[in-house]
Amino acid sequence: MPRDDDKEDEREEEFSAEEAEARERFVAPADWDGPVESRRCTDLFCFFLLVASWIAMTYIGAYAISNGDYRLVINPLDYDGNVCGTDFGSVDMSDFPNLLYVNQYAGVCVSKCPSIDTLTEDNATDVRTLITYSGIWQTEDGLAQLDATNLPFEVADYSQSQDALACSTDTCFPNNDPEQSWTSTGINRGFGFAYYVGDTYEFFHRCYLTQDAETSIRQQVGSVDRAIPDDPVEVANNDFFVNLYADLWVAKYYILGCGFGIALFISIIYMYLLRIPGLLTTVVWVSIFSTIAMVIGAGYYAYSNADKWSNTDPQPFTDKAIAYTRYFAYAMWVIGAFLLLIACCLRKQIQLAISCVKEAGRAINRMLLIFVVPFIQVFAFLIFWVVWTVYAVYLASLGDITTPDLDLVGPDVAVRVYEFDDFVYQSGWYLLFCMFWTAGFIVAFGDMVVAMAVSKWYFTVDKSSVSSLTVLRSLTLTLLFHLGTCAYGSLIIAIIKMIRAVLAKIQKEVAKADNSCANCILCCCQCCFMCVEKCLKFINKNAYIQTAIFGTPFCESARKAFFLILRNAARIGAVSYVSAAVLVVGKLFISAMTTGLAYFILVETVEVDLHSYAGPLALIFFISYMIADMCMDIFEIAILAMLHCFVADEEMFDGRARYAEGALTEWVDKNGAEED
Repeated sequence: MPRDDDKEDEREEEFSAEEAEARERFVAPADWDGPVESRRCTDLFCFFLLVASWIAMTYIGAYAISNGDYRLVINPLDYDGNVCGTDFGSVDMSDFPNLLYVNQYAGVCVSKCPSIDTLTEDNATDVRTLITYSGIWQTEDGLAQLDATNLPFEVADYSQSQDALACSTDTCFPNNDPEQSWTSTGINRGFGFAYYVGDTYEFFHRCYLTQDAETSIRQQVGSVDRAIPDDPVEVANNDFFVNLYADLWVAKYYILGCGFGIALFISIIYMYLLRIPGLLTTVVWVSIFSTIAMVIGAGYYAYSNADKWSNTDPQPFTDKAIAYTRYFAYAMWVIGAFLLLIACCLRKQIQLAISCVKEAGRAINRMLLIFVVPFIQVFAFLIFWVVWTVYAVYLASLGDITTPDLDLVGPDVAVRVYEFDDFVYQSGWYLLFCMFWTAGFIVAFGDMVVAMAVSKWYFTVDKSSVSSLTVLRSLTLTLLFHLGTCAYGSLIIAIIKMIRAVLAKIQKEVAKADNSCANCILCCCQCCFMCVEKCLKFINKNAYIQTAIFGTPFCESARKAFFLILRNAARIGAVSYVSAAVLVVGKLFISAMTTGLAYFILVETVEVDLHSYAGPLALIFFISYMIADMCMDIFEIAILAMLHCFVADEEMFDGRARYAEGALTEWVDKNGAEED
């Protein structure tokens, strides 16, 4: 019993110590005159760890570049393992850049996609001329309409291929009957080694039969099935990612120009307008309704394009892509209606958010050079993103060309697909982690610089003496002493993001197994980790502010910031909540406008070269949101830093904010009280 009493006393002492730490208030040093000037390097190990991760990423990238070929990602693969349009492999296919499908899975390289308009009776097909694994074959009855010696396209030479299969009357056209040919060994309902020549159109170096050609073939052979695939995504499981990488590579300049250039330009203009008190209210409300209008307009534009595509012959996109476009339109309309409802219901909170931004604008007006911070962040992220994209594309080209086992009725036909080994998969995950960590590090660096500048502005009695030189001083101190702290905080967020990415991958696999219970559990885990990520981001920002003011390492800063927030939860929570509203609106406005402009640019310039707009546009939206987040982060961290400084000021000087101006005191107390 005495031992139990001792343990109980120890637990009470530990609890009392923790409670005392939570209640311990800040004490100002005797010579306190704002953020400390004498600093030391903090969390250096984490910065060296980040540099080591970049070195490892560069090693992987160099290995991928030396052993891979980006053309393998962009150009199609034929049945024999050759890459059309390149000299990769044993056969030079440089003069045959397009792939003409022979069956549902594979095809042959051709000089150009067949166009036989005006060359046949129906201007669409010649079912007695077949494209095969060994070249062109025509029926022996002399009824073929195309001249085999003067075809409008040329097929690559497959005479040396071990998997080449040739047609004969018995195997491909029994009794010279088109209907019997459909079920013959060679054609095998579109799963054999031969298929009818028809009018085609090119789509990213792939040749697809036109709707008229498909209809004519079905009528002549008596089939109701569509043989040649609508979309090469069905060819293999890896094709979705290969096509996605290919789309991103083709549209890379548009992604860079729109995602970085246009987004940054719109962000700077938006931020400049926010700092003008007379325009602030108008800008915010115009942004809200403009964002809603753009979302609804995007839905209308997508729906009208889907109708236009479905009525075009030949269809420029697959039925599945058109259906997804319509679903996207419906989703946009629902989101627009939801945003309109929120704007109407939260009018009072939006007005409070406007007042928060107005106070942050007072500090920013004294340090206009602070607008350079987003440029530094964007420039750094742009350099990293370009390097990362090159590494990722070359890494995707390291797949091995293999022959899968296909459960087909009929002859064994050769099919080649890409398969990635464990090294490529693991390297891909590592590149994703580097992306998360580096992006977070760049954001954290900007937060630290802005927090240090704003805290210096706050803790200056004569605020008119603060100028843009304060920003330069903050930038220098962050570079010299606190890159490790930025790396530490961003590492934690990157780990959480990686956990969420792994969970998303597991969710995808579970969805294939149709396990509702497991999928529900994974969804709950995703939600929990999303909440954890949001909380940690908030704590990280306050930790950076602590480091900016007192020069302490990350863990100490995070602990002190947490207890400071805990002691002032009502005011910090209320003001942070209302100020976040207008900033989120600004980010969505910038992202929506950038993505909308990018869509029009892509439609007018690279329409026929992309499998889908979805990949490039999604990346543009993601990049533009990150750019907007970096830029709007100036106001977010400025509001949070002023609030943090205000409550620390009160604690250090016995309940009275010594450095706060009367307007600032009234603003914090009023906004906090109204939300309480």
